[in-house]
Amino acid sequence: MSDDLPDSLIPYDEIVQEALRAVVGRVLGEVQASGGLPGSHHFYITFKTQAPGVDIPKRLIERFPDEMTIVLQNKYWDLKVSDHHFEVSLTFNQVAAHLNIPFAAITAFVDPAVNFALQFQVAGDALPEPHDEAENDGPQVVAEDGSNVVTVDFGKKK
Repeated sequence: MSDDLPDSLIPYDEIVQEALRAVVGRVLGEVQASGGLPGSHHFYITFKTQAPGVDIPKRLIERFPDEMTIVLQNKYWDLKVSDHHFEVSLTFNQVAAHLNIPFAAITAFVDPAVNFALQFQVAGDALPEPHDEAENDGPQVVAEDGSNVVTVDFGKKK
């Protein structure tokens, strides 16, 4: 009997990634519905700037050609959430910008107020590459031991 597992004909990895991205959508939808962030909650959202459907100003793509992190905390407005994407306006170096980000483009979602984090794979990417912070009027993330980071990585056998 062989110890090798057969390749799955059910795309479990895609199903799990989609379900976890729905968590981000639900959280942002609740923030939109309530009109603001509750308590000390705030979010760091990292996404691929070149992913399909991402619509951000050209100056931000030039500065962050692969990936960027935005902060939803104090200075954001016009948050709108749909089933497949969210929109928000932020300031970058005192210049306003409107961003449209599909949930499929997100690589990380962090709420440091409660030490909660999700990390995602974007189709075709092995791991997110290091990048500079977006500097949109937010504090720095401080990683602590024992964090509630959920990483899902289903590797396929070759």
